[in-house]
Amino acid sequence: MSVGLDARRSGLSMRDGPVPEEDLLRIRRTHIEPEGYVRLRRALEARRLLVLGGAPGTGRASTALALLEEVTRGGEGGQNSERVRRADPEGGVRGLATQVMGGEGGHPRGTGYLLEPALDRPGTLPSDGMDLDQLASALAEQGSYAVVVVSVGSAANPLLAGRYGAICPPAPTRELVAVRLRQRLEEEHGDPAQGGGGGEGSARDEGRAPNRHADRDRDGGRDRDGAPNRVGHTDPNGGQDGDRDRGADQDEGRTRDADHGGDRTRDADHGGDRTRDGGQDQDRRQDRGQDRRPDDEGSLSRLLERAAELREDPEVTEAVGLDDLRPAEAELFASLLAGHLLGSVGREELLSGCRGLAAVQAYEWFAGVDRALAAPPPGDGRAPVRSGTAALFHPVAFRIALAVLGGASHSAVSAAAHLLTWELSVQSDPDSTPARPLFCDDPESDLALSRARPADGAVDVAGAEVTGRLIFYRGAALPAAVLAELWDRHFPVRAPVVRWLRLLADDPRPQVSMRAAVAAGELSVRDFEHGYAELVRPLADAPTPRRRVFAATALDQAAGHASHRRAVRKVVEDWSRHGTPALRWTAAMALGYGRSADSMDDTLDALARIGVRDDGEQLAVASLNVVRLLTLPECATVLRRLADWTGHRGEEYQDLALVSIVRLALTDVDEVLDDEPGTPLGDRGDWPLLLALAATRPELTGKLADLFWTALNTARSRDVALDALETLLRSASRKDGRAWTREGLAALLPALTAEEHDQRRLEWLLRRMMRDQDRPLTEERARALWRLAVPARQRRSEEEESHG
Repeated sequence: MSVGLDARRSGLSMRDGPVPEEDLLRIRRTHIEPEGYVRLRRALEARRLLVLGGAPGTGRASTALALLEEVTRGGEGGQNSERVRRADPEGGVRGLATQVMGGEGGHPRGTGYLLEPALDRPGTLPSDGMDLDQLASALAEQGSYAVVVVSVGSAANPLLAGRYGAICPPAPTRELVAVRLRQRLEEEHGDPAQGGGGGEGSARDEGRAPNRHADRDRDGGRDRDGAPNRVGHTDPNGGQDGDRDRGADQDEGRTRDADHGGDRTRDADHGGDRTRDGGQDQDRRQDRGQDRRPDDEGSLSRLLERAAELREDPEVTEAVGLDDLRPAEAELFASLLAGHLLGSVGREELLSGCRGLAAVQAYEWFAGVDRALAAPPPGDGRAPVRSGTAALFHPVAFRIALAVLGGASHSAVSAAAHLLTWELSVQSDPDSTPARPLFCDDPESDLALSRARPADGAVDVAGAEVTGRLIFYRGAALPAAVLAELWDRHFPVRAPVVRWLRLLADDPRPQVSMRAAVAAGELSVRDFEHGYAELVRPLADAPTPRRRVFAATALDQAAGHASHRRAVRKVVEDWSRHGTPALRWTAAMALGYGRSADSMDDTLDALARIGVRDDGEQLAVASLNVVRLLTLPECATVLRRLADWTGHRGEEYQDLALVSIVRLALTDVDEVLDDEPGTPLGDRGDWPLLLALAATRPELTGKLADLFWTALNTARSRDVALDALETLLRSASRKDGRAWTREGLAALLPALTAEEHDQRRLEWLLRRMMRDQDRPLTEERARALWRLAVPARQRRSEEEESHG
């Protein structure tokens, strides 16, 4: 049999049989040993049995084969060409113990066994410590070894927690890529050392980490070939992040790379097949290698320098979109880089291939997840076993929840994942109530199985920020890849995901509902007909405002894609003209983002149409979204239209303008702007928007003052405008005396009190604030505010006495 090297293979597809010698040779030559490899080898030698855990695709199987190849080569089975075997995964630990004890199959002493049991298959009885002890005893009697490879998770944790258990550590990404890239360049360009007697070691030292021999030297361990050990033991990030992906799986993914010119079997020992043509060909190659070695070395060195630059190219890094690469990904990435450097892969093909890395990972996560549910237990003819669906679906539910809610708190993502697990289980088996284990969660396993990382960050709770544990994917490309894989390839899963997103729409936490709305918009872009019919339209006409905000946000997210902008604008236009009150409300919220109409004037026309209809029934939501538009770069257009409405002959247009102006003074920036700190407005999140605009957009100060002056001098808005002005004045400094919005008031007040009667109104308001029994304004603060508003040359002596 041949060892499959495709990263997409399933453990159930691997049957028992010997691992070919050429595959063991390839493992010995190319495997990148993870940090702590020596400790793993010593544990295997001491106990004969090792349970090696990690996430699929991270290097568990290749590390297991490397360990077995090494310990059996120097043991009783060292001369046996079939000294390393794969055990039948369906037999599990008990089956392997029975096979070893009974001598079944005629396997010689000193054999090494690799077992990948299907622990998560429904109906499977998990092994326990006694089973492992029995297997270890049988192995010791036969002088044999075994490595049991398992995926981290609740099913395997009891095995990993015992004395035989160990976690497969990660291989450093940079070193992994560097070594694979050098191999690819040597394969295509030619290894300059092959003809000069330098051998494998001298040809590849440049692609290795500088402290590659550290563990072996300290532990006194032997290298496999008597040459310096080729493993890097230092990961600059691995020691700081306990959730780094585990291991380096050389077994997985190489078959794909053969299509990219990376068939590793061609260069076994840089001899093998190449020497079959006869000694004369070999002599000629050696002569050419000796004659051209200096030039070849220089050319290869230059290629490696260019490769290092290309690997750090920002466009390439963005296209990869993964924080760290797993072995199969490193193989493909190295092939793409080498092909581009050698001229066989163009720039666009390189970037396209890099973008495909995340898509391949998403494919592997979802392909055939529930296939085991449809298969009856082998040989008994019973109906399919349906128990355990929740445990089977939870890992994929967690990945979907992380793709939707990435950046939210870990608890929010985990809770959402459990909701989705329930929906998936019910969809899969509607006649049964899925079991929901309460104490089987393993957060560390969730992180490892989903390529996720935790980080401390700010969480908004009731308007206040507190520190919480957030969670992200290890790579910006993974969320989109997961959603694309889910929506484009697995149609039956759409129904439970839609139900789940509707549940998230009702979540009172913005970190959950708004992220879910954005994800719904992205899914709608991938199939607008389905997204509109199942998510957007039903929620847009819902009775609760929270669901309507969800629909508006999803529409705006779709409008961010040029391919769907026209469709979204047509929908919003129809709703604003002919929709039900709920649909008009949703249209107003979508218009507030500024992308659901052809221009800002068209946006304001639609909001005015909504706000003035039915005696101002939707005036509140229309004015709110007029204010939201003032955070956009085209805010000058909004101010111009507000001025036009104040002079409109229709009283309903005047009301829309006056309500918007007062709301502008009373709305904080954080209520209408989602910008991160670092932007002019974002740094003033707790400022009233009117003062923040006056401070950051001085060219608009005159228009802002004119509009607010209009509200102060219009009878039906005078009282609320005065109250708003008092609120602005009190925000000049904080309770502890530190400056707050003083900069904005210094810009606005002089323009607002240019006339004498305006100054008298301000004087009256300041005196009223000083006489306020609940919150009296101190004379010192009143004097400071007066000085901000009235230039020194205009102050009367009697005013100076009262206000400074």
